[in-house]
Amino acid sequence: MADYKKAGVDIKMGDRASKIAYSFARSTFPSRKNMIGEPVTYEGAFSGMLDMGDFYIVQGDDGVGTKMEVAERIGKFDTLGFDLLAMVADDAICLGAETISITNTLDTNKVDPDIIHDLMKGLAKACIEQKIVIPGGEIAEVGKSVNGNVWNATAVGVLEKGKTITGSEIKPGDRIIALKEKGFRSNGFSLVRYILEKEFDENVYNKPSPFGKSWGEMILKPSIIYSSALLDLLGRFGEERKFDIKGIAHITGGGIPGNFNRILKRTGLGADFNDLFPPSPMVKEIQKIGNVTEAEAYKTWNMGNGMMIVVDKADAETVLNELSVKAKIVGSIIEEKKIIINSKGADAQKLIFEL
Repeated sequence: MADYKKAGVDIKMGDRASKIAYSFARSTFPSRKNMIGEPVTYEGAFSGMLDMGDFYIVQGDDGVGTKMEVAERIGKFDTLGFDLLAMVADDAICLGAETISITNTLDTNKVDPDIIHDLMKGLAKACIEQKIVIPGGEIAEVGKSVNGNVWNATAVGVLEKGKTITGSEIKPGDRIIALKEKGFRSNGFSLVRYILEKEFDENVYNKPSPFGKSWGEMILKPSIIYSSALLDLLGRFGEERKFDIKGIAHITGGGIPGNFNRILKRTGLGADFNDLFPPSPMVKEIQKIGNVTEAEAYKTWNMGNGMMIVVDKADAETVLNELSVKAKIVGSIIEEKKIIINSKGADAQKLIFEL
């Protein structure tokens, strides 16, 4: 029975480390008190926010993680730019911000111009589609300090005052809309690789999968980027807010319970997910191969639901019809402080996560 800890990732230790890092980060906030760029804190926010007087700057960092290792095994790097942009732009949109730029850093043991070409070609394509620019970056050849390539990014977004999405207005009965995702995005890949390499071997990524392509090609499917589709609902910087979106959660590492809870913290409420998108056949097959429990799968992967938005019950159908990506109503907000999931993985069942 595979789980994230067996794959080498200790979530509890990771959470502890994050709290330590954030405590030191917060210690810097008073240094800009009553100055431009003074930090604004929202518990559970997916990005940081700075007060620029008439507007906010929203900033966040992330990377493609060990999805890069799969790309290295099969020599395919042209889609990772979509994953990199999705990880940071789709965090920024959770506050309602429009991402305007992304900078990236590649640490590599040895510079390969062909790899750089494919990585940046993919990132540029993704950015053009989302109307985001790349003003700079860094390529660092660090020798044996890394084994292969490590690719991370920082996104900068802008947000008008009065338009911040905090989750504080969420109430019981509000509807939850999920935006569909076909793959793993760029999260939980340590577990994905652990399962496949344990079942087969380290060369599994070049071997045929049951889905007509190699295992490597299947799991490298690029993340859907939701930012632009949500901006069509929210309005870009300077545009009128078109719909009242009460909360947005990016379903990344930590799965649905870990990430949706972030927008519930200011309310003390819970959620009942009674009609989620199912995971793709490829995701479900890997879950079966690894004998991953439903609870572990929904705590680690997005399981077919890459983004969640919360709207008033009366607005749900209208918002749904305006979305340009595949979406549906998957649940509602409840008074009980718990997350209930009617799962649709390899062993469908009712899961309850206490908050």
